[in-house]
Amino acid sequence: MIVYATSVLAGLLFANAFEWFAHKYVLHGTRTPQGRKSPRPTSMKSHWAHHKLVRTSDFHDEAYLEGYGHWRIKNEVNSLLALCLLTSLALPFAPLFTLATWYSAGQYFRKHRKAHLNPAWAKANLPWHYDHHMNANQDANWCVTRPWFDYLMGTRVITSADLQESNPLGIALPKVVEAPLNRWVRRLSPSTYARLEAAGETTADIPATDRA
Repeated sequence: MIVYATSVLAGLLFANAFEWFAHKYVLHGTRTPQGRKSPRPTSMKSHWAHHKLVRTSDFHDEAYLEGYGHWRIKNEVNSLLALCLLTSLALPFAPLFTLATWYSAGQYFRKHRKAHLNPAWAKANLPWHYDHHMNANQDANWCVTRPWFDYLMGTRVITSADLQESNPLGIALPKVVEAPLNRWVRRLSPSTYARLEAAGETTADIPATDRA
């Protein structure tokens, strides 16, 4: 049973790490003197078009209503399918790992789509992603589904108390676990909370995060 659970957890962690890495280095690109460079320029172009639209439409992206027929949504779906194809190579010897990555890809699209069709839901349930788009620093807060690797890599930047998840895992936890976890992470990664501290904000009233 432990082996099965470990395999599933490894798949979820791999997917979250890939989400962080791809968003930062592929979709946003690396800054160079000649401008941003990406190993997939089309994906970067698509993503920056998404950013520009979201910034001027109060987080909405109506392209998700059009679905696969829209070039940006087609690019996103095809990229997720390519990832699933890649992880399918592990299916014969790590089926649960592979299934966890497929699940994560589906969750990525579902949550990303719902977030940009319902900004109020996004702000309450994916505050890290809302932070990514709507605040001054768009080169931070790379995770979409869960903020795990943003905390691990020190790239979660909380800009206001109303955009703070109830705990760094972004999942429902008992208060007896959540409170010490939050204190520990706050000591470990003070830069995450620097904007809150500068504004004199506290974490007394923080929103519930997505429980799905």
